[in-house]
Amino acid sequence: MRTTRPYIIAEMGVNFYDTAKALNITPLQAAKMYIDAAAEIGIDCAKFQSYKANTIVSKNSPAYWDLSKEPTTTQHALFMKHDRFNEEDYRELCNYTHAKGMDFTSTPFDYASADYLADMVDFYKISSSDLSNLPFIEYIAKKGKPVFMSVGAAYLSECDEAIRVLKNAGCKDIVIFHCVLSYPTAPQDANIRVIETLKKTFPDIRVGYSDHVAPDATMQTLSTAYLLGAEVIEKHFTLDKTLSGNDHYHSGDPEDFKMALANFKWIDSILGSYEKTVLKCELVPRREARRSLILTRNMKAGEVIKKEDIMPKRPGTGISPKFTNIVIGRKVNQDLTEDTILTWEMI
Repeated sequence: MRTTRPYIIAEMGVNFYDTAKALNITPLQAAKMYIDAAAEIGIDCAKFQSYKANTIVSKNSPAYWDLSKEPTTTQHALFMKHDRFNEEDYRELCNYTHAKGMDFTSTPFDYASADYLADMVDFYKISSSDLSNLPFIEYIAKKGKPVFMSVGAAYLSECDEAIRVLKNAGCKDIVIFHCVLSYPTAPQDANIRVIETLKKTFPDIRVGYSDHVAPDATMQTLSTAYLLGAEVIEKHFTLDKTLSGNDHYHSGDPEDFKMALANFKWIDSILGSYEKTVLKCELVPRREARRSLILTRNMKAGEVIKKEDIMPKRPGTGISPKFTNIVIGRKVNQDLTEDTILTWEMI
């Protein structure tokens, strides 16, 4: 796996189905277009979803998304639109993604997909919707691969329970994602400070952020998540945010992801070191902008320096004002003119 920080996952989800329909191409061709675009930007991982409508949801399960964006009224009907891929299709996408230099994963939503993905994915991704599906989590953990798990719509106790299942099943490489299970997530509901809570509560595992907030002009939601400690960032990816469909309206397009990546690099460049010291770029300003004790009048050799004879002024090349009490009462050892910068050799 790539070791970029933050590690960026482009969640292809099912957006490519809508692109395929718009361009009159096959979903597989559209999926490869998405992979191409992600690779060109420099994204670390292309992520898909593996499910069949009849094994993920009952036929009468109601929608929980914005019906003004996606009018399908049942989950089953929506999933039926997007469950055409089989093991061979995902293997082709896996090989294609790896050939582009990116990592590959797909979220399994049933035991069959968890099995056939085992030799394809670089890590398993578990959806927030399966956080309470502990037998399934244990089954995936025993596959011996890293597990990334979203913890949206959950109490902290439920997060702890799922993490314990992973650990007890032998999973040693775990990432949990702060996530809000709302599509799209209103900015005021993003609750990104939870990243810090998760890091403090589970200090031995990595914490990431899975974003459902609609992209803003400068991608500050993702930047804020990174600043608060998210080591892995996941966001839905689209080639066209104007397409109708379940996820396009809160997805980032290539330009959004470029902006986010540029922000991460900028953040890294300005964060610097934890050490408080004088930087090389500060050496000259430190010398010239600090103050020294400077004479307020002409003085003859042997005269005693009084308080009113000195004043702290720039530059800081002479005796520092912090030694004022030591200097007062001493004699000058040579004739000095007004505005002379005092040095220890002069007194």
